[in-house]
Amino acid sequence: MKIKLLLAFSFWMLVMAVSCNKDDISFDAPSQQLSFSRDTVFCDTVYHQVRSETYAVKVYNNEDKDILIPRIHLEKGASSLYKINVDGKPGYDFKDVPLRKKDSLYIFVEIAPEATGPEAIAEDKILFESPAGQQNVVLFSVVQDAEFFIKTPSNPNILTSDATWNNNKAKIIYGDLTIDQNVILNIQPGTKVYFHKNSGMKVLQGATLNINGTLTNNVTLRGDRNDPAYDTIPKNWNSIKMEAGSTLNMNYARLFGGTKGLEMKQANATISNSFIHNFQEYGIYSIGSTITARNLVMNNCGESAIGIFRGGTYNLTHCTIANYSDLLQSYNRNGIFATNEWKNESNQTEQGALIINVRNSIVYSDRENAVFFEQTPGQLFNFTIENCLLKYSNQSEAGFMDTAPSVIQLVKNQDPLFVNYFAAQMNLRVKQNSPAIGKGNIAVAATVPTDIAGISRTSNPTLGAYQYQ
Repeated sequence: MKIKLLLAFSFWMLVMAVSCNKDDISFDAPSQQLSFSRDTVFCDTVYHQVRSETYAVKVYNNEDKDILIPRIHLEKGASSLYKINVDGKPGYDFKDVPLRKKDSLYIFVEIAPEATGPEAIAEDKILFESPAGQQNVVLFSVVQDAEFFIKTPSNPNILTSDATWNNNKAKIIYGDLTIDQNVILNIQPGTKVYFHKNSGMKVLQGATLNINGTLTNNVTLRGDRNDPAYDTIPKNWNSIKMEAGSTLNMNYARLFGGTKGLEMKQANATISNSFIHNFQEYGIYSIGSTITARNLVMNNCGESAIGIFRGGTYNLTHCTIANYSDLLQSYNRNGIFATNEWKNESNQTEQGALIINVRNSIVYSDRENAVFFEQTPGQLFNFTIENCLLKYSNQSEAGFMDTAPSVIQLVKNQDPLFVNYFAAQMNLRVKQNSPAIGKGNIAVAATVPTDIAGISRTSNPTLGAYQYQ
């Protein structure tokens, strides 16, 4: 009984001590300016009526006293597109906010705007009023109007008639968007196509996908997380699946940040002046397809920039195919992988003839070999590597000899000296002392007379997609 009384007495003494300490706290007006974890919040690009992710700002009291911040508020008040939460309380105007000495508080920021045009800037400020002076944290975001394509149990999300997408609204895809058989989808210059997590596009038999970008107005296809940090992160969306008998025509497009870029099965593609990079598995995953690519730039794909299975026909001219991904170090990170075989969904092996021609190109990676050819006995496997810079250290693993008649004017194992191959600032132009300069075949260059930036290469052609100037 005495023990119980003692415990009860101790508990009440503790409660009284805490109460006394709380009552004894006195908060003064700030005499110094506050400090912040950031002075500007760049919010993700956001879409019409879609709430952004939440961003945090920490506010620090560096004084040796407890303070009351007289006022924290949004400059635009209740009309602001932004919403803030100060130390756990939502609103837009806060008075006498307490902050203990040498302590901090969180302000959480988000935006769910109304678009007033194709693209606009949303700006506001969080203002801090005190005797020490007014301070602010700037809020900034790009707001895009958007058109949504959402797959649900009652909406299979299928384009059943020809359509043209232009750049007046971003296109946001949730779940798979399917282009029905024999339907044509044209995507016009400057259009932005965003895929939500685990979303993609399917192009069925006989359908055509035309991606019509220009030098000054690329078409962008990527995940719907627009914070710059996501530019270098793969697996934000799935892939564009081209089914048997479908057709892709792609010019001046930029695909990045998914699991596979183009997933092609017995499909046909013409790819020009485009970028495919930062994919978890393959930039191009092709099964028995026909692909012609010119001025194609690829980098940072886990398994291989281009993966070729069960044969097909491939003509790659003035392409820059690299693989340097630090993020995907546990993967193979090939430039080109090609084989006659493929295991189908039933785990049965299918085979097909393969023809691959790589001309005036760079195929390079930070691995020992950038190219792996696996020829199946009894199957046709014809290849030509002409006037190319190739990372090629192990002939047995590469699957061919560099003395083969179909290997012509090879620049072997020389660093192409890219300007910057890191994912965040990718620039696969070559430096002035690159061994790729002037090594292209002039007749081949004449078939692709301008580089990906519109520069003539009809004389002294540089290998790869960029002509050195």
